[in-house]
Amino acid sequence: MRKKGQTGEKILLLYGVMFFLFLYLPIILIIVYSFNSNPINMLVWTDFTLDWYRSVLGFPTQLTELTLYIESTEQLLDAVKNSLQVAFTTTVFSTVLGTATALSLSRFRFRLKKFYQALMFIPMTMPDIVLGIALLIFFVGFGSKLGLLTIIIGHSTFLISYVFIVVSARLAGMDVTLEEASADLGANEWVTFRRVVLPQIMPGVIGGALLAFIISMDDLVITYFIAGVDSTTLPLFIYGMMRRGIKPEINTIASLMLLFSIVVASLGIYFRSKKR
Repeated sequence: MRKKGQTGEKILLLYGVMFFLFLYLPIILIIVYSFNSNPINMLVWTDFTLDWYRSVLGFPTQLTELTLYIESTEQLLDAVKNSLQVAFTTTVFSTVLGTATALSLSRFRFRLKKFYQALMFIPMTMPDIVLGIALLIFFVGFGSKLGLLTIIIGHSTFLISYVFIVVSARLAGMDVTLEEASADLGANEWVTFRRVVLPQIMPGVIGGALLAFIISMDDLVITYFIAGVDSTTLPLFIYGMMRRGIKPEINTIASLMLLFSIVVASLGIYFRSKKR
């Protein structure tokens, strides 16, 4: 029996190692080859260089071959600006509406409450391509011009659900008697919310907001369907570069986005798990 148990543990360990290698090895390769100085074939390692990062950030470089491969830095900065504008605006709307919905479903009882709670999970479980096509049909049917506004509305439709779930989890562990004590001491609903409820759910609100921000920054599929001609975001910019060939700058931009995503996601996890 002991030998069978050890064999099972080894198989499980091997499976876990293979799974994580399959999941993270491509990401590690992207980071490694972002420092490769070979401008022709990025899979052939030549030498270590930071010139690809300098070129993406608009600094002078030492590689003369960059002039043949580098994309317009101005277009890249416009894409970053559009992504940040969409992400910030979407985060504000999603956080406010998601938090309000979580509070309403947590504190009030009404008909079809369970159905409404289940309805909040649908945008998360729906395939991105289906949601993107549905939003495109919706905007075209209403005659809306595709642009940053349609991207913001589209992102908000499913990011509200993410904020709702994070804040709801925080509300589930909240002591309701504190609100009752606040009411007994003469505080109205607004004062109770501002002085009692909000400080306790603030880590969840911040965590949900950061999660919504990073998902909005990284979204490609839904944005592809509802973006206009002059509303290219950073994921769309990278996708456009890949359609014209795998260039060394793609590894660099992807590595910078990965670093940014890790920082924001880590902050979200920290605030979500933080106690009052």
